Amino acid sequence: MIEEEAQGTMKNSRKSKRTQGDPISDDQVAAYTQAQPLAFRTICELLGELIDRALPKATSKVWHGSPVWFIDDNPVVGYNATAKAVNLLFWNGQAFDEAGLKPVGKYRAAQATFGDAAEIDPKVIRRWLKKAKSDVFDSNTFFKKLRKRK
Repeated sequence: MIEEEAQGTMKNSRKSKRTQGDPISDDQVAAYTQAQPLAFRTICELLGELIDRALPKATSKVWHGSPVWFIDDNPVVGYNATAKAVNLLFWNGQAFDEAGLKPVGKYRAAQATFGDAAEIDPKVIRRWLKKAKSDVFDSNTFFKKLRKRK
């Protein structure tokens, strides 16, 4: 089932709703994905398609070197390829209470790591994305308050 869904997703891939038709953003995210080795490119394409479908009103761009989707100027989800895997990061992922997401950093982020596209369960990713859409970490306000305390 995962492979069938991944194959169906791949056929429709990369005609996405990036930054509301911004060709520069489209090009940046597509270029990032295309620059990955084939196995990781497949993972990035599948994750990008799942994110685009689940967050149709989100904007995306390459931010700090990786594709990131934003809701109201707040980063919500993104992915990045490393030498060994592709990490799917949720800025408020620790609030989701999901065993498949591991805490990252000292704030609220959590991530899942994929070494192969077969490890991706689209149903699980959609559940996480639904939570991400309804529980957005207001990073702008959070960090503004944090800077004022210092």
